[in-house]
Amino acid sequence: MPHRLRALSGGLATAALLAALSAPVATATAAPAGTVAAPAPAPAPGPLAELALRPPMGWNNWAHHMCDIDEAKVLANADALVSSGLAAKGYDTVTVDDCWMEKTRGPRGELVTDTAKFPHGMAWLGAYLHARGLRFGIYEDTGSLTCERYPGSGRPQGGGPDHFEADVAQFASWEVDYIKMDGCNVWVAPGQTKEAAYREAYEAVARAVRASGRPMVLSASAPAYFQNGEWGSRDWFSVLGWVGGTGQLWREGRDIQVYRPAAPTTSRWGSVLGNYGYNRWLGRYARPGNWNDPDFLIAGAPGLTDEESRSQVALWAMMAAPFILSSDVPSLTPAGLAALGNDDLIALDQDALGRQASVVATDGSTDVLARPLANGDRAVAVLNRTATARAVTLPLADVGLPSCSVRARDLWTGERSTVRTRLSATVPAHGTAVWRLTPRGCLAAVPTGQLTGAGTQCADGDHTGTAGTLVLAPCTGGADQRFVLARDRTLRLQGRCLTADGEGAALAACAARHDREGGQLWRARPDGTLTAESSGLCLEAPAGAAALRLRACGDHLVNQAWALPV
Repeated sequence: MPHRLRALSGGLATAALLAALSAPVATATAAPAGTVAAPAPAPAPGPLAELALRPPMGWNNWAHHMCDIDEAKVLANADALVSSGLAAKGYDTVTVDDCWMEKTRGPRGELVTDTAKFPHGMAWLGAYLHARGLRFGIYEDTGSLTCERYPGSGRPQGGGPDHFEADVAQFASWEVDYIKMDGCNVWVAPGQTKEAAYREAYEAVARAVRASGRPMVLSASAPAYFQNGEWGSRDWFSVLGWVGGTGQLWREGRDIQVYRPAAPTTSRWGSVLGNYGYNRWLGRYARPGNWNDPDFLIAGAPGLTDEESRSQVALWAMMAAPFILSSDVPSLTPAGLAALGNDDLIALDQDALGRQASVVATDGSTDVLARPLANGDRAVAVLNRTATARAVTLPLADVGLPSCSVRARDLWTGERSTVRTRLSATVPAHGTAVWRLTPRGCLAAVPTGQLTGAGTQCADGDHTGTAGTLVLAPCTGGADQRFVLARDRTLRLQGRCLTADGEGAALAACAARHDREGGQLWRARPDGTLTAESSGLCLEAPAGAAALRLRACGDHLVNQAWALPV
């Protein structure tokens, strides 16, 4: 529940190629057309990552009930997960969010369950859930107080001992399986940076989980307290770089808009688009055991149309996001329930390769996403942001499948077809078309799409007449912004190669052979930087419409971070 300030103020082959741009080479020949290159893998997974080799699934009360939560509501939703069949499909973790405890600790410093809300206590609740084949999740905070000002586990304001070890041990005694650890009211000691304080707190939580002797998934909210706009800031990128060493998933931005009983028809679509917006650029951090979490699924709940509900499920599945519902499960709409229970979308979300989709193209009205899958298939989705239906035609080459035909499965209708050159569909207003493509008669997919940088703008072939110049410009979805990452570690745009020359970077004819000194080999690093092998300098987008350039790599600089095709 990060940024609760809102509440207070209103195929195996693919996997083997994931490190292609990061592996050291002395000399490489040009790759055959159609082969794959991909960015360097994300940082090594954090402790107990094996607990979440697939994105977690389940239910949490916050976005529907907020603090109006009690034992009866939790049991009703848990039972509905089972009776609806959602639990059998993987939605098996039931998490009680903030406000479950008393406002003060007990005489031994322990957390005290509010027995007016939970008369049987938390150990009993966990046993009930386990008897139903479900898992038990609970909420706490790394600060001195939770976001709703209940006792937190962190150090008190002004300093002093924390409660991490004792609180986590208490959760283990209740047989908790999942801890959501928020980040309100974290004390920052004099002379300490905010980021250092958060890192110290979340690393202490991780140690306490390991010391508890019970395998508990840890959802960390640290990045959400550093987000600054859709693209983000230096601190945000820095936190995203280390948080995977503390937990298995992390909230990295704004909360999804909560349900308002007094205005139940209020649209929540803008919130879904906003959370999708900041999460879509962060694929470099996701991998089995470590997941970007753009917050809850509210598909089928008030505030979304049926089409918008389907879109959220499709977009979250493309992004390998946790499927955690936050709604009144007994009241889900039939369309929402069908979307949430769609076996093909669940399989997409839970794909074993664990790669998040990247943005192939966006023009402000339509987003095209592509995602590599474990068996060599490729998922493709088209989001229609507009309020009217749009006819779309998508050449297979534009989604990384040149010279291919594919077996295409529409994951909404189940319809199968053979596609030889292009996908076509009419996408409803606020809808998302999504296909699973099985290539036939071609080499492996080629990562193809935008090179997106600061301000969510795109590296663009300049049209000012300066030959080979690249600038950062608004994304248009055009061919002059569609890069190909080749196995030989070149980045190609319309048949030319991105070339480093001193501190300059421009497009030039691709050499027949590539080596470090030729300026056409590039390394994509987990922190989002793109470095020239010839110099080790980082590709940088200067302010304004000036040409892209190379500069010494800085510390998580916003204008040196890039989101690449996969």
